Amino acid sequence: MAAALAPALAQTPTPATPELGTVQVTATRRAESTLEVPAGVTIVTEEQIREAFAPTAMDLLHGEVGTFVQQTTPGQSIVIVRGLKGSEVLHLVDGFRLNNAIFRNSPNQYIALVDGQALSRVEVVRGPNSALYGGDAMGGVVQMLTGDPRFDGSEWQTVGRLSATFASADDSILARAEGSAGYEDFVLSGGVSYQSVEELRVGTGDTLPFTAFRARAGNLKAVWTPSVGHEFMVQAQALTQPRTQRFDELVPGFGQSRANASEFAFEPATREFAQARWRLTNPTPIFDSFDLMAGHQSIRDDRRNRDFGSVNRDTEQNDVDTLGISAVAEKTLSSAGHLAYGAEFYRDEVASTRQRTHITTGAVSTRASRFPNGSTMRQFGLFATCDWRVTDRVDVNGGLRYSDVVTKLPAGGGVAGVEVAANDLSGNLGVNWLVSPLESESEWRLVANAGRGFRAPNVFDLGVFGDRPSNRFSIPNADLEPETVLTFDTGLKFQGAVWSGEAMVFRSQYRDKITSVLTGGVTDSGRLIVQNRNIAQQTLYGFEAGLKGKLRDDLDVYATATFTRGEETVNDSTDPADRVPPLYGKLGARWKPDGKWLLEGYAFYAARQDRLSPRDQVDPRINPEGTAGWVTWNARVAYAASPDLDVSLRVENISDRRYREHGSGLDEPGRNFILSADWRF
Repeated sequence: MAAALAPALAQTPTPATPELGTVQVTATRRAESTLEVPAGVTIVTEEQIREAFAPTAMDLLHGEVGTFVQQTTPGQSIVIVRGLKGSEVLHLVDGFRLNNAIFRNSPNQYIALVDGQALSRVEVVRGPNSALYGGDAMGGVVQMLTGDPRFDGSEWQTVGRLSATFASADDSILARAEGSAGYEDFVLSGGVSYQSVEELRVGTGDTLPFTAFRARAGNLKAVWTPSVGHEFMVQAQALTQPRTQRFDELVPGFGQSRANASEFAFEPATREFAQARWRLTNPTPIFDSFDLMAGHQSIRDDRRNRDFGSVNRDTEQNDVDTLGISAVAEKTLSSAGHLAYGAEFYRDEVASTRQRTHITTGAVSTRASRFPNGSTMRQFGLFATCDWRVTDRVDVNGGLRYSDVVTKLPAGGGVAGVEVAANDLSGNLGVNWLVSPLESESEWRLVANAGRGFRAPNVFDLGVFGDRPSNRFSIPNADLEPETVLTFDTGLKFQGAVWSGEAMVFRSQYRDKITSVLTGGVTDSGRLIVQNRNIAQQTLYGFEAGLKGKLRDDLDVYATATFTRGEETVNDSTDPADRVPPLYGKLGARWKPDGKWLLEGYAFYAARQDRLSPRDQVDPRINPEGTAGWVTWNARVAYAASPDLDVSLRVENISDRRYREHGSGLDEPGRNFILSADWRF
């Protein structure tokens, strides 16, 4: 897919903010400076990834402009963009949809099945992008790109890298070995990653049970150029967490005298992915470049759980196979115009079974599965976007997409056989206006966007059945309609010799939002019965800002700030929206006194959040009196021991403060000493 146009090599974000001139490929499906793109774009670069420590891929986005990271249980995290999360945000890996038919519109574990250590870059387009990417791109698009090394010359060459990180707060080890071999027409690259995490020590010294886990991953990629203008790529990725316990289900939360469950583990959680791409760059009358991509993804979500005090243990197997095919073409219409157009097709198939075992007698029985077994979801889209430089100062970017989605649920599991079809025409229009003088050393640009997003209900929305977090039990509802969102944003982007940054404000109107609501029923085990329904209207608005200054050749300073506010109306009653982050961000300074040393001090911060929705107020993960504000002070020293070896020591949460990200299921690490080494050969 063209969204994977030219991935660099990356891994985890250091707190520094990249220059606005950084090239992105997600917002417009082509390489273009973020300064010239009308949309808000957040980028984590290769350098940031290599310098930072991120237990999961989404931890790379901590404190970045417009991205709030929430963690329900160790080893799993999500990103909230403009107040939206889960299936309301589209996640891509090398241009292929990670979102699938059972992706829920709340925190989930599937994003953690992408190996953050194998990534070379993360790009976030803030705001709806359904024209380019279809359903789920309501709050934005998160694209995770893996490395794509290349060689010059006809001689066989090899490079390699070993990296390892140890963190004291959970005695964790994060290690990666990777290498590449080849020449200019052929490159074979790959690597393996390993993660070992013990129980977490939080601020004030307490150790949290059920927080240890393991993960292992591997990837392999081959790129072959048989002739000028033709390139073939094939790759495979895999990650597994053999057993990850659900902390918030096993430990009493706010307002609870006991835990929800005696046992609860994802056992195992895995992702396997294979992709092939043919790229043609020999121009023709209808395109200058053409990408044909096909991929297959399999996600396994097996679970074992037993309610507190129950003699029955449930084990379940949930698998989703996704087939995706896309064709994307690009054409330069003139010196001022560029066209991208294409089509894509995705099909998900769900296999879901569940058994119950009496822990005393060993008797086994079959239970209704979490999802209707054999459910399918088919998505087809046609799209076209045009980038037109109207004058030397004004650039207009717009696009349209036709989407057709069909979801089929077979009879069983509390659901009658049903077919839900939806189609839609969505689009966006953006303007980028250069307001500074044409010959000025500094660029100041005003940007404005309007976009309409569309998301059809998936299998999770329509047919989920069984235990849910926060002491809930979900029953199916096959009578759902699509959701839509209309977003407007405007702001300023600027870059000069000393200062660069951006400031944007946005407002989103979310209609027919699918929301989990209490039905008034209670299960025998005391769980509250809920059901998904199209009953909510939501308004979200806020601002996003980032600033970087190069005060001297050896001294950089940076700061970010993001604020979101939301209201949700259900049955004529208006309350705060669910799990909306407070004001948050980071600030810091980096000093490079010479070519070997780097010294950095930085702080992450979040304001108090006491605007809670009715669901937040009964969510055991959230203090009903509100989540307290916090600031953590952090420091890092890095040393280039040789041209090929870097070592660093980071101290996070120096004051050993006990705190929690709003909406997360557990507290954050206490004082944490992180030692890293990176050797290239």
